Amino acid sequence: MPRRARRHDPGRRDRLIDAALTVIAERGLAGTTHREIARVADVPLGSTTYHFTSLEELLAEAFKRYAATVARVFDERMAAARDRDAAVEAVITLVSDDLLGSQRDLVLTVELYVAAARNPVLRAVTQEWMARSRQALERHFDADTARGLDALIEGLTLHNALSTEPMTPAQIRDAIQRYLR
Repeated sequence: MPRRARRHDPGRRDRLIDAALTVIAERGLAGTTHREIARVADVPLGSTTYHFTSLEELLAEAFKRYAATVARVFDERMAAARDRDAAVEAVITLVSDDLLGSQRDLVLTVELYVAAARNPVLRAVTQEWMARSRQALERHFDADTARGLDALIEGLTLHNALSTEPMTPAQIRDAIQRYLR
């Protein structure tokens, strides 16, 4: 398919970030290259180094965007809850529907966590994400409960992403309710 000419392309940087997330979800972090990102974004290869100083910077921006998107959903779910019971239901829905609802999102989450274990730049992304999650939870739960619940949510997400026998929605509900008793 012929490539379209783009002289004025103010959205190119954003497309590169979105393309990076697509490539990570499809090929994993190890299979993510400047070339593959440019191909998916349908831009010249040089655009990646024009807009980003390195592949690491591009990946960090992509993961920041992904974490901000998930955190926004988290914020919205918790803000909509009017009391503690509704907040418990919001957490259950967040895990069952939002975090576990998409294979793409599961892969992106796991890729970010694994990369953050070795990369301080990406670890900062996960730290900011966790802080936003806890802040959203603290609308309805004390700080210690919010921190533990955030860890439970991350554990449930990783467990289900990696398990050959993922937890059922009923089991997820039970785990969250047990923790919050």
